[in-house]
Amino acid sequence: MYMFKYVTKRIVLMLFTFAIIFTMCFVLIKLLPIPTNVLPGQDPEIVMKTLEGRGWITNIKEGENGVYDYERVPILIQYGNYLKRIITQGDFGIATTYGEYLNMNLWEVFVSHLPPTILINIYSTLIGVPIGLGLGILAALKKNKWQDQLINIFIILLISVPSIVLALMLQYVFCFKLGWFPLTMSTSNEYFTWDVFRSMIPAVFALCLGSIAGYARYTRAELSEVLTGEFMLLARTKGLTKRQAIYRHAMRNSMVVIFPSILSEFVSVLSGSLIIERMFAINGVGGLYLNSITFQDYDFFMLLSGFYTLVSLAAGIVIDISYGFIDPRIRMGAK
Repeated sequence: MYMFKYVTKRIVLMLFTFAIIFTMCFVLIKLLPIPTNVLPGQDPEIVMKTLEGRGWITNIKEGENGVYDYERVPILIQYGNYLKRIITQGDFGIATTYGEYLNMNLWEVFVSHLPPTILINIYSTLIGVPIGLGLGILAALKKNKWQDQLINIFIILLISVPSIVLALMLQYVFCFKLGWFPLTMSTSNEYFTWDVFRSMIPAVFALCLGSIAGYARYTRAELSEVLTGEFMLLARTKGLTKRQAIYRHAMRNSMVVIFPSILSEFVSVLSGSLIIERMFAINGVGGLYLNSITFQDYDFFMLLSGFYTLVSLAAGIVIDISYGFIDPRIRMGAK
Protein backbone atom coordinates (compact mmCIF):
# COMPACT_ATOMS: atom_id res chain seq x y z
CA MET A 1 0.00 0.00 0.00
CA TYR A 2 2.87 2.35 0.85
CA MET A 3 4.47 1.59 -2.50
CA PHE A 4 1.26 2.32 -4.42
CA LYS A 5 0.81 5.68 -2.69
CA TYR A 6 4.46 6.55 -3.27
CA VAL A 7 4.36 5.69 -6.98
CA THR A 8 1.09 7.59 -7.45
CA LYS A 9 2.51 10.63 -5.70
CA ARG A 10 5.70 10.53 -7.77
CA ILE A 11 3.75 10.24 -11.04
CA VAL A 12 1.58 13.22 -10.11
CA LEU A 13 4.68 15.25 -9.20
CA MET A 14 6.33 14.15 -12.45
CA LEU A 15 3.38 15.34 -14.52
CA PHE A 16 3.28 18.61 -12.56
CA THR A 17 7.00 19.17 -13.13
CA PHE A 18 6.63 18.29 -16.81
CA ALA A 19 3.78 20.79 -17.15
CA ILE A 20 5.91 23.56 -15.60
CA ILE A 21 8.93 22.83 -17.83
CA PHE A 22 6.76 22.49 -20.93
CA THR A 23 4.97 25.76 -20.19
CA MET A 24 8.26 27.60 -19.61
CA CYS A 25 9.66 26.29 -22.90
CA PHE A 26 6.53 27.38 -24.76
CA VAL A 27 6.50 30.88 -23.28
CA LEU A 28 10.22 31.44 -23.88
CA ILE A 29 9.95 30.17 -27.44
CA LYS A 30 6.99 32.41 -28.19
CA LEU A 31 8.90 35.46 -26.94
CA LEU A 32 11.35 34.98 -29.81
CA PRO A 33 10.70 36.62 -33.21
CA ILE A 34 8.20 34.76 -35.38
CA PRO A 35 10.04 33.18 -38.33
CA THR A 36 8.38 34.54 -41.47
CA ASN A 37 11.19 33.74 -43.88
CA VAL A 38 9.98 32.68 -47.31
CA LEU A 39 11.90 29.81 -48.85
CA PRO A 40 12.63 29.78 -52.60
CA GLY A 41 9.50 28.88 -54.54
CA GLN A 42 7.14 29.62 -51.63
CA ASP A 43 4.22 32.00 -51.83
CA PRO A 44 4.53 34.64 -49.05
CA GLU A 45 0.77 34.77 -48.65
CA ILE A 46 0.60 31.02 -48.06
CA VAL A 47 3.35 31.31 -45.45
CA MET A 48 1.46 34.00 -43.56
CA LYS A 49 -1.84 32.12 -43.80
CA THR A 50 -0.14 28.98 -42.46
CA LEU A 51 1.10 30.90 -39.42
CA GLU A 52 -2.36 32.34 -38.95
CA GLY A 53 -3.89 28.87 -39.22
CA ARG A 54 -1.52 27.60 -36.52
CA GLY A 55 -2.79 30.37 -34.23
CA TRP A 56 0.42 32.40 -34.06
CA ILE A 57 -0.63 35.64 -35.75
CA THR A 58 -3.80 37.47 -36.76
CA ASN A 59 -5.00 40.56 -38.66
CA ILE A 60 -2.62 40.01 -41.58
CA LYS A 61 -2.31 42.96 -43.95
CA GLU A 62 -0.11 43.21 -47.02
CA GLY A 63 1.87 46.42 -47.10
CA GLU A 64 4.13 48.00 -49.66
CA ASN A 65 6.85 45.99 -51.42
CA GLY A 66 5.22 42.71 -50.35
CA VAL A 67 5.85 43.32 -46.64
CA TYR A 68 3.12 41.90 -44.42
CA ASP A 69 1.91 43.45 -41.18
CA TYR A 70 0.31 41.30 -38.51
CA GLU A 71 -0.51 41.12 -34.83
CA ARG A 72 0.73 38.46 -32.45
CA VAL A 73 -1.87 36.27 -30.79
CA PRO A 74 -1.43 36.53 -26.98
CA ILE A 75 0.85 33.78 -25.68
CA LEU A 76 -1.69 32.32 -23.24
CA ILE A 77 -4.26 32.00 -26.01
CA GLN A 78 -1.64 30.37 -28.24
CA TYR A 79 -0.79 27.95 -25.43
CA GLY A 80 -4.43 27.09 -24.84
CA ASN A 81 -5.01 26.41 -28.54
CA TYR A 82 -1.79 24.37 -28.70
CA LEU A 83 -2.80 22.13 -25.80
CA LYS A 84 -6.33 21.80 -27.15
CA ARG A 85 -5.04 20.55 -30.51
CA ILE A 86 -2.73 18.03 -28.82
CA ILE A 87 -5.36 16.67 -26.41
CA THR A 88 -8.38 16.60 -28.71
CA GLN A 89 -6.76 15.91 -32.09
CA GLY A 90 -3.30 14.57 -31.32
CA ASP A 91 -2.02 17.43 -33.49
CA PHE A 92 1.52 18.48 -32.53
CA GLY A 93 1.72 20.83 -35.48
CA ILE A 94 3.35 20.89 -38.89
CA ALA A 95 6.84 21.93 -39.94
CA THR A 96 6.63 25.60 -40.88
CA THR A 97 10.31 26.49 -41.45
CA TYR A 98 12.13 23.13 -41.50
CA GLY A 99 12.64 23.00 -45.27
CA GLU A 100 13.12 19.24 -45.62
CA TYR A 101 9.83 18.45 -43.85
CA LEU A 102 7.89 21.58 -44.74
CA ASN A 103 4.13 21.24 -44.05
CA MET A 104 4.57 17.63 -42.91
CA ASN A 105 2.97 16.28 -39.73
CA LEU A 106 5.51 16.62 -36.90
CA TRP A 107 4.41 13.52 -35.01
CA GLU A 108 4.78 11.30 -38.06
CA VAL A 109 8.26 12.71 -38.76
CA PHE A 110 9.23 12.22 -35.10
CA VAL A 111 8.04 8.59 -35.00
CA SER A 112 9.85 7.77 -38.26
CA HIS A 113 13.15 9.01 -36.79
CA LEU A 114 12.74 7.41 -33.37
CA PRO A 115 13.98 3.82 -34.09
CA PRO A 116 17.66 4.72 -34.81
CA THR A 117 17.90 6.81 -31.64
CA ILE A 118 16.38 4.08 -29.48
CA LEU A 119 18.46 1.32 -31.06
CA ILE A 120 21.86 2.97 -30.65
CA ASN A 121 21.06 3.72 -27.00
CA ILE A 122 19.83 0.18 -26.33
CA TYR A 123 22.83 -1.35 -28.08
CA SER A 124 25.23 0.87 -26.13
CA THR A 125 23.57 -0.16 -22.87
CA LEU A 126 23.59 -3.88 -23.73
CA ILE A 127 27.28 -3.68 -24.59
CA GLY A 128 28.38 -1.23 -21.90
CA VAL A 129 26.66 -2.73 -18.85
CA PRO A 130 28.23 -6.24 -18.87
CA ILE A 131 31.68 -4.90 -19.80
CA GLY A 132 31.55 -2.14 -17.20
CA LEU A 133 30.25 -4.41 -14.43
CA GLY A 134 32.78 -7.09 -15.31
CA LEU A 135 35.70 -4.67 -15.16
CA GLY A 136 34.42 -3.18 -11.90
CA ILE A 137 34.00 -6.58 -10.27
CA LEU A 138 37.45 -7.70 -11.40
CA ALA A 139 39.01 -4.48 -10.09
CA ALA A 140 37.29 -4.88 -6.71
CA LEU A 141 38.28 -8.54 -6.33
CA LYS A 142 41.88 -7.74 -7.38
CA LYS A 143 42.10 -4.53 -5.39
CA ASN A 144 45.57 -2.91 -5.33
CA LYS A 145 46.95 -5.56 -7.68
CA TRP A 146 48.18 -5.03 -11.23
CA GLN A 147 44.76 -5.88 -12.69
CA ASP A 148 43.17 -3.16 -10.55
CA GLN A 149 45.81 -0.61 -11.54
CA LEU A 150 45.42 -1.40 -15.25
CA ILE A 151 41.63 -1.10 -15.08
CA ASN A 152 41.90 2.19 -13.16
CA ILE A 153 44.15 3.65 -15.86
CA PHE A 154 41.62 2.54 -18.50
CA ILE A 155 38.76 4.13 -16.52
CA ILE A 156 40.60 7.42 -16.01
CA LEU A 157 41.41 7.67 -19.71
CA LEU A 158 37.80 7.07 -20.76
CA ILE A 159 36.44 9.55 -18.20
CA SER A 160 39.01 12.22 -19.05
CA VAL A 161 38.66 12.11 -22.83
CA PRO A 162 35.41 13.74 -24.11
CA SER A 163 33.05 11.47 -26.01
CA ILE A 164 33.40 13.67 -29.10
CA VAL A 165 37.16 13.03 -29.16
CA LEU A 166 36.58 9.29 -28.67
CA ALA A 167 34.10 9.34 -31.55
CA LEU A 168 36.63 11.06 -33.82
CA MET A 169 39.30 8.52 -32.85
CA LEU A 170 36.93 5.63 -33.61
CA GLN A 171 36.08 7.15 -36.98
CA TYR A 172 39.72 7.71 -37.87
CA VAL A 173 41.12 4.36 -36.74
CA PHE A 174 38.36 1.83 -37.39
CA CYS A 175 36.42 3.55 -40.20
CA PHE A 176 39.05 5.47 -42.16
CA LYS A 177 42.36 3.66 -41.58
CA LEU A 178 41.26 0.04 -41.05
CA GLY A 179 38.02 0.28 -43.02
CA TRP A 180 36.20 -2.14 -40.74
CA PHE A 181 33.08 0.01 -40.53
CA PRO A 182 31.49 2.73 -42.67
CA LEU A 183 32.03 6.34 -41.59
CA THR A 184 28.30 7.00 -41.36
CA MET A 185 25.22 4.93 -40.58
CA SER A 186 23.36 3.23 -43.40
CA THR A 187 20.26 5.07 -44.63
CA SER A 188 18.29 1.81 -44.92
CA ASN A 189 15.17 1.38 -42.80
CA GLU A 190 15.92 -2.34 -42.32
CA TYR A 191 17.32 -1.72 -38.85
CA PHE A 192 17.76 -5.36 -37.87
CA THR A 193 19.98 -6.41 -40.76
CA TRP A 194 23.71 -7.02 -40.39
CA ASP A 195 24.69 -4.14 -42.72
CA VAL A 196 22.72 -1.59 -40.72
CA PHE A 197 23.93 -2.98 -37.38
CA ARG A 198 27.54 -2.89 -38.62
CA SER A 199 27.13 0.75 -39.62
CA MET A 200 25.82 1.52 -36.10
CA ILE A 201 28.75 -0.07 -34.23
CA PRO A 202 31.11 2.99 -34.27
CA ALA A 203 28.36 5.26 -32.90
CA VAL A 204 27.36 2.64 -30.32
CA PHE A 205 30.91 2.34 -29.00
CA ALA A 206 31.34 6.12 -29.03
CA LEU A 207 28.34 6.28 -26.70
CA CYS A 208 29.12 3.32 -24.46
CA LEU A 209 32.84 3.84 -23.80
CA GLY A 210 32.13 6.61 -21.30
CA SER A 211 29.35 4.52 -19.75
CA ILE A 212 31.70 1.54 -19.39
CA ALA A 213 34.05 3.72 -17.35
CA GLY A 214 31.16 4.94 -15.21
CA TYR A 215 29.81 1.44 -14.54
CA ALA A 216 33.29 0.12 -13.72
CA ARG A 217 33.99 2.98 -11.32
CA TYR A 218 30.67 2.64 -9.48
CA THR A 219 30.98 -1.13 -9.26
CA ARG A 220 34.56 -1.12 -8.01
CA ALA A 221 33.90 1.53 -5.37
CA GLU A 222 30.70 -0.04 -4.05
CA LEU A 223 31.82 -3.67 -4.18
CA SER A 224 35.14 -2.83 -2.51
CA GLU A 225 33.26 -1.23 0.38
CA VAL A 226 30.82 -4.13 0.71
CA LEU A 227 33.59 -6.73 0.65
CA THR A 228 35.15 -5.14 3.75
CA GLY A 229 31.88 -5.17 5.66
CA GLU A 230 31.51 -7.14 8.90
CA PHE A 231 28.60 -9.15 7.54
CA MET A 232 30.93 -10.64 4.92
CA LEU A 233 33.19 -11.94 7.68
CA LEU A 234 30.13 -13.37 9.43
CA ALA A 235 29.05 -15.11 6.21
CA ARG A 236 32.47 -16.72 5.89
CA THR A 237 32.46 -17.90 9.52
CA LYS A 238 29.11 -19.58 8.91
CA GLY A 239 30.70 -21.83 6.32
CA LEU A 240 30.15 -20.01 3.02
CA THR A 241 33.00 -20.06 0.55
CA LYS A 242 34.43 -16.77 -0.68
CA ARG A 243 32.62 -17.14 -4.01
CA GLN A 244 29.30 -17.95 -2.31
CA ALA A 245 29.62 -14.96 0.03
CA ILE A 246 30.40 -12.66 -2.88
CA TYR A 247 27.50 -13.80 -5.08
CA ARG A 248 24.88 -14.19 -2.34
CA HIS A 249 25.64 -11.12 -0.25
CA ALA A 250 28.25 -8.73 -1.65
CA MET A 251 26.86 -8.45 -5.19
CA ARG A 252 23.27 -8.04 -4.05
CA ASN A 253 24.10 -5.30 -1.56
CA SER A 254 26.31 -3.43 -4.00
CA MET A 255 23.58 -3.55 -6.67
CA VAL A 256 21.44 -1.24 -4.53
CA VAL A 257 23.68 1.60 -5.74
CA ILE A 258 24.90 0.16 -9.03
CA PHE A 259 21.56 -0.63 -10.69
CA PRO A 260 20.09 2.89 -10.36
CA SER A 261 23.35 4.24 -11.77
CA ILE A 262 22.76 2.10 -14.87
CA LEU A 263 19.41 3.79 -15.44
CA SER A 264 20.85 7.26 -14.88
CA GLU A 265 23.70 6.49 -17.30
CA PHE A 266 21.13 5.42 -19.91
CA VAL A 267 19.42 8.80 -19.64
CA SER A 268 22.74 10.65 -19.90
CA VAL A 269 23.66 8.57 -22.95
CA LEU A 270 20.30 9.42 -24.53
CA SER A 271 21.06 13.11 -24.07
CA GLY A 272 24.63 12.74 -25.29
CA SER A 273 23.54 10.97 -28.44
CA LEU A 274 22.47 14.34 -29.88
CA ILE A 275 26.04 15.13 -30.93
CA ILE A 276 27.00 11.54 -31.75
CA GLU A 277 24.03 11.23 -34.11
CA ARG A 278 25.19 14.30 -35.99
CA MET A 279 28.81 13.04 -36.21
CA PHE A 280 27.83 9.63 -37.60
CA ALA A 281 24.97 10.96 -39.77
CA ILE A 282 22.38 8.91 -37.89
CA ASN A 283 18.91 9.81 -39.08
CA GLY A 284 17.49 9.93 -35.56
CA VAL A 285 15.74 12.29 -33.19
CA GLY A 286 18.97 14.05 -32.20
CA GLY A 287 19.47 15.50 -35.66
CA LEU A 288 15.87 16.67 -35.75
CA TYR A 289 16.31 18.42 -32.40
CA LEU A 290 19.43 20.32 -33.45
CA ASN A 291 17.95 21.22 -36.84
CA SER A 292 14.71 22.43 -35.29
CA ILE A 293 16.78 25.01 -33.42
CA THR A 294 18.74 25.94 -36.55
CA PHE A 295 15.58 26.36 -38.65
CA GLN A 296 13.66 28.03 -35.80
CA ASP A 297 10.82 25.54 -36.16
CA TYR A 298 9.18 26.16 -32.81
CA ASP A 299 6.52 23.45 -32.85
CA PHE A 300 9.18 20.88 -33.74
CA PHE A 301 11.35 22.14 -30.89
CA MET A 302 8.44 21.87 -28.42
CA LEU A 303 7.67 18.28 -29.40
CA LEU A 304 11.29 17.14 -29.07
CA SER A 305 11.88 19.09 -25.85
CA GLY A 306 8.81 17.43 -24.37
CA PHE A 307 10.13 14.02 -25.41
CA TYR A 308 13.55 14.44 -23.77
CA THR A 309 12.05 16.04 -20.66
CA LEU A 310 9.52 13.24 -20.20
CA VAL A 311 12.19 10.56 -20.64
CA SER A 312 14.39 12.17 -17.98
CA LEU A 313 11.55 12.58 -15.48
CA ALA A 314 10.24 9.04 -16.04
CA ALA A 315 13.75 7.64 -15.54
CA GLY A 316 13.92 9.36 -12.15
CA ILE A 317 10.78 7.54 -11.02
CA VAL A 318 12.06 4.18 -12.30
CA ILE A 319 15.34 4.71 -10.44
CA ASP A 320 13.56 5.44 -7.16
CA ILE A 321 11.17 2.49 -7.50
CA SER A 322 14.03 0.15 -8.37
CA TYR A 323 15.51 0.53 -4.88
CA GLY A 324 12.55 -1.28 -3.35
CA PHE A 325 12.79 -4.22 -5.75
CA ILE A 326 16.56 -4.62 -5.45
CA ASP A 327 16.68 -4.49 -1.65
CA PRO A 328 13.53 -5.73 0.18
CA ARG A 329 14.67 -3.84 3.29
CA ILE A 330 13.91 -0.57 1.50
CA ARG A 331 10.25 0.37 1.56
CA MET A 332 9.74 3.40 -0.63
CA GLY A 333 7.12 5.74 0.80
CA ALA A 334 6.90 4.05 4.19
CA LYS A 335 6.98 6.32 7.23
